[in-house]
Formats: sequence, structure tokens, C-alpha cells
Amino acid sequence: MARIDEFLSKILVDPLDRTPLRVMYNFDRNISEIKNKNGLSYPVVNKVIDFENSSNYADNFGDQWTRFPKLQLDSFTGTSISKNRFFGALKVEPKDLKGKFILDVGCGTGRFAEIALKAGAYVIGLDYSAAAHVASKNLENYENFRAIRGDIYKLPFKENSFDIVYCLGVLQHTPNVEKAFKSLPPLVKKSGYLVVDYYWKRLRTFLFSGWKYPIRLITSKLKETTVLKMLRFIHPFVYPISFYTSKLPYIGKALSRLLPVVNYTNDYPELGNELLREWSFLDTYDNWAPKYDQPQTVDTVMKWASESGLEDVSCEHVGHLVVRGLVTQNAKAK
Repeated sequence: MARIDEFLSKILVDPLDRTPLRVMYNFDRNISEIKNKNGLSYPVVNKVIDFENSSNYADNFGDQWTRFPKLQLDSFTGTSISKNRFFGALKVEPKDLKGKFILDVGCGTGRFAEIALKAGAYVIGLDYSAAAHVASKNLENYENFRAIRGDIYKLPFKENSFDIVYCLGVLQHTPNVEKAFKSLPPLVKKSGYLVVDYYWKRLRTFLFSGWKYPIRLITSKLKETTVLKMLRFIHPFVYPISFYTSKLPYIGKALSRLLPVVNYTNDYPELGNELLREWSFLDTYDNWAPKYDQPQTVDTVMKWASESGLEDVSCEHVGHLVVRGLVTQNAKAK
């Protein structure tokens, strides 16, 4: 049995009553049995343990990552965009991750898990949507990765299990951001490390988003398939205007933000024009479709960190509002 599987067998608990699970599986032989004390069995599908498989508020993310399974992976784009964001948020060196057991909360297609895996970490990727299956497929060549489909409000892990827990680009899309954040510190080992980021709630966020929040008054209430149809109609017309507008000297980038599509022309020119267009489509969908989009203030996230018992807490803007902290003996979600 792989070391990552031995680790999982020790830390998995039933997400409903937090009692130990009977875990017997050999992924290489496609044998699996995960049952709770009452005999309820949880399926393992294509190496993904499914604790949640019903429709939920994260369906749009499952839909977008199924449609664009590799688009944000550095191994696909040939860039270091995900790597730079990952290490910029965690503020660690690759050598610091070697041999560590890490939980990637809201793993999506595995864009950040891929970076940690390359550094020699053992990674469990958790996602509430079908993206867990996408990540498992994308990272199938890594023996030290396993994906789980589960709910951040009903996490299937024992307390004090992971050396590092990170959650990037996720919490603002949950129904109760505070509750979601406070579910994470108990999973971190004593002297372990927690890193979470958020959209920053400030006037600049709303001004620079321009079109986003007015459009979301409509799109967030629609089915993701309807939003996708709308975007497929609008994007081919609006994106070229945004693209060329963004190239205007001095004011181009600001003007392009007034148009209702995401544009990374000035941010990630290394992608090239075709990938820039695809990233624009993907992230415009990512902006329009989520059921929840709840930026947070610095004061709020620092308060949550303090209430959770984190120490050596830091908070800075690294693309997103990033909060880092060490978990101590008294760290506890409240």
C-alpha cells in the first residue's frame, strides 16, 4: 500500500458523526471498501472517495473544471503562473514541503496540488464538486496524491492530521465564510501551518470589477448551463474589444475593466493570445456563475484567525488577501 493510502486509512472519519471509518482499499488493484459503524458504504470511483455526490452550490465549479480540465495547470500552459501564486501565498520554499502531509481544500483541477507534489509533498485534494475527479485524473501519475469529494462543513478527517492546510481561491464562494474558515484549524497538527486567501473587500475591488457584481445580480441566480450559453454568445464579441483596449498606453488596462469580461493581457502575456482568450472565457464564467461571492476585510479575517487560536498571523495582499498562521495547542474552531 502506498504511503499516502496508509496515511488516509489512519485519518479518515465519517463526515456525519466523526466516528472512525473501516477503510480497506488497494487503488492499484481497484479494490475498495469504506464503511461507517452502521455499515453505510462510501464509494470509491476512479480513485476518488465520494463522501458527497449530490447537486450543490459548487456545481458551477464542477462544470467549468470538467470543461477546462487542464487550462490552469502550469504543466499544460508551460508557465509558472500557478507556481508563483502558490509560493507567494504560502511563503515557503519547495524544500520545506518535501515529505509533508498537506490538505488542499477546494483543489479544483489540481493546479496548486501539482506544485506541492513536484516539491515532494503528500497531498490530499478535497473538493465539493466533480472537480475532485478531474484533479485525480490530472494527477494520476503522482503516487503521493489522492482526491476526495467532500463538504468543507463536514470534513472527513481527524483533528491534528496535516502539516499544512491551504485553501486558495475558495472560501468566498461558500455560503458561510466564517464557518468554512473555522473548520480548518482543527485539522492542522500542532505547530503546523494554515494558509487561506480571499477576495479583498475594499472599494478598489468593486471599482476594478466594474461589471462583475451588477451582472451577478442576474447570473448567480441562473443555472450554470444558462450562464454558459450567455457567455458563449457575449464573449466572442466583447473579448476582442477588451483585448485591443487593454493595449492602449496608460489607460488601456483601466478601460478594459469596464467591459464585462476578464482580461489578462497585461498580467500574463506569457500565455500567448490563444490561451489568454481561453483564460478570459474561463474566468469570466468563474466570475458570473458562482452562487456565492463574498469578499472579506482585513479586520474580519484577522479576527477569525485570532478566535481560532492561530499564532504568528500575517495578512497581506498577494493577488488575493492572504492570511497565514501557525496552529498551537489551543487552536480550535469556535
